Amino acid sequence: MSKIRLFGTSSGYVEIAPAAAASNNTLTAPSTVGEIIAKDAAGAIGVTSIVTTTATITTAKVGAAVTITESGIEASGIGITVANINGAQIGGRRNLVINGAMTVAQRGTSSTSAGYATVDRFRIYTNGVDEAPTQAQVDVSSGTGPYTEGFRKAFKITNGNQTSGAGSGDYIFIRHPIEAQNASNSGWNYTSSSSNVTLSFWVKASVAQNYYFSALSGDGTLQNFPMETGSLSANTWTKIVKTIPGNSNVVIHSDTGIGIELDWWPFAGTNYTASGVALNTWAAYSSGTRFPDHTPTWYTTNDATFEITGVQLEVGSQATPFEHHSFGEDLALCQRYYCHTYSYGTYPGSNKDAVSEARQGMIFSYRQRDNNYQSFFWSMPTAMRAVPTQTMYSMLGTAGKASGSQTDYTVNTNSPHNGSSGVMAYGTNTIADDGYVHFVLDAEL
Repeated sequence: MSKIRLFGTSSGYVEIAPAAAASNNTLTAPSTVGEIIAKDAAGAIGVTSIVTTTATITTAKVGAAVTITESGIEASGIGITVANINGAQIGGRRNLVINGAMTVAQRGTSSTSAGYATVDRFRIYTNGVDEAPTQAQVDVSSGTGPYTEGFRKAFKITNGNQTSGAGSGDYIFIRHPIEAQNASNSGWNYTSSSSNVTLSFWVKASVAQNYYFSALSGDGTLQNFPMETGSLSANTWTKIVKTIPGNSNVVIHSDTGIGIELDWWPFAGTNYTASGVALNTWAAYSSGTRFPDHTPTWYTTNDATFEITGVQLEVGSQATPFEHHSFGEDLALCQRYYCHTYSYGTYPGSNKDAVSEARQGMIFSYRQRDNNYQSFFWSMPTAMRAVPTQTMYSMLGTAGKASGSQTDYTVNTNSPHNGSSGVMAYGTNTIADDGYVHFVLDAEL
């Protein structure tokens, strides 16, 4: 009978000999790395474990149809499905967040006002502050994580000087509202706990501590899903990825209202927090139990900063690479909620000459001097979410006046011609000049 003899340890040899039973055809190697299994009664040879740092496998065959090589995976007759990769689509529009790369800032690049004032689709809320925080669109430094991933802009809050300390009713937070029909028709089965969306973003803060953020449903009985960043290192960009399952209590209508709100709270006073709030789970929204109690250090540190960029919310359980758009694509998406007639990057009152040249937004202007009557109509670049609120500016940047005129110009915004695709305004006061004006149209959530 033939045998295979292998040199083993100093104590002798290890032999493999034919055996009648397949269960006996196992060779235990001299080390504890694993077992090599010889051919069994069915003719198969199996390896329970191989550990190597030097071996190179040029081609691996899986079954009869899948070949894995250095150039990729080839499958014949077996589908490599998206569900096995991310549980959702890979191509096409994936990101439910608009302007997540923070590139569009139609209103300006820095402001101490709350609300929408700089980066489109991201607004701040404040309460109880001693000094108004500054919100700004800022540059991302080269050599950082987000810069490497293609991000050049970020949304930044500088909290000012909160001299009276962290009051129970104080807060500063960032909000991004997602239109309900976009979320409802995204492919996310938001009522099922086995269907997920994944939120990813980059964050940087000047104070090292843990920070909280949340997703909030916008319809029915509101549901809150609080999360945390974990302890951040000061002035260091960190990428955060969170998977959010559906829940039977979540309601999102297919309409133009708010479907989901994404909130980042650098600080919330104890009126809005409680020690027992559970993270990473849905619960009925209550104003006093939005988050666990916050560490106040960021809020009480003069001019502390908080920045985010690369915000993406996508259907599926895995975070895929950020869906970068051209500037024009992001601008068009933002103009569904806010747009104006003057040139991008130019704002009424900031530069009279520049604004006076920015007349291309006015498509139709009619004036009837005998009756001291003047009307304006403007067709928007894209259909807006709702009939917008109009504000008229002169080329001097003065609201409610015609260009160059110091006479008040009353605008009637209740014209039956107003809609989500075009607006008309008119006034009956005497106009002393050519009547060029600019519109600001707001249909924000």
